[in-house]
Amino acid sequence: MRDIVYSFQVSLDGYIEDASGRIDFASPDAELHQYFNDYEKAFDTHVYGRRLYEMMQYWETADQEDEPIVVEYAKTWQSLEKVVFSRTLDAVEGKTRLATKSLTEELQALKALPGKQIAIGGATLAAEAIRLGLVDRYHIVIYPVLLGGGKRMFPVFDQPQHLKMIKTQYFESGCIILEYERLN
Repeated sequence: MRDIVYSFQVSLDGYIEDASGRIDFASPDAELHQYFNDYEKAFDTHVYGRRLYEMMQYWETADQEDEPIVVEYAKTWQSLEKVVFSRTLDAVEGKTRLATKSLTEELQALKALPGKQIAIGGATLAAEAIRLGLVDRYHIVIYPVLLGGGKRMFPVFDQPQHLKMIKTQYFESGCIILEYERLN
């Protein structure tokens, strides 16, 4: 079965956006951007909450930009299947569909299909998947910045989530990749 991976860019103090809702602290340099381009090829499906899906819509047309590294990522992203959980959206674009079943039913059905890894994104949606025991791996890109507040990557849990580190990687920019798998 395929793994479900919660992947996010985060500040050193654990925030995915600042107190104003901005994510501009997470601007990858060329080295990190190329890492993301290569990393994305391990996936064939993304599962999003509405807000993250709307932010990622940028990539639907980013292949028209001049920067080759941006075009490469855009083309990879556009080729992926996307499933969006939303109570407010009526339509989505590209290779995207709105979820029609519960989070558990959708993720279990995706995992049972042949293919590559499945990415889940959106802190609220991922928190629910974590609580349900559906997230297999965590991929965290830590930026060398302290935001002091904002939206946290992880919710408060009722019980500890035990993990095993499976990868670390360091970048010239000071960013660090940490990858863990779930133990329980």
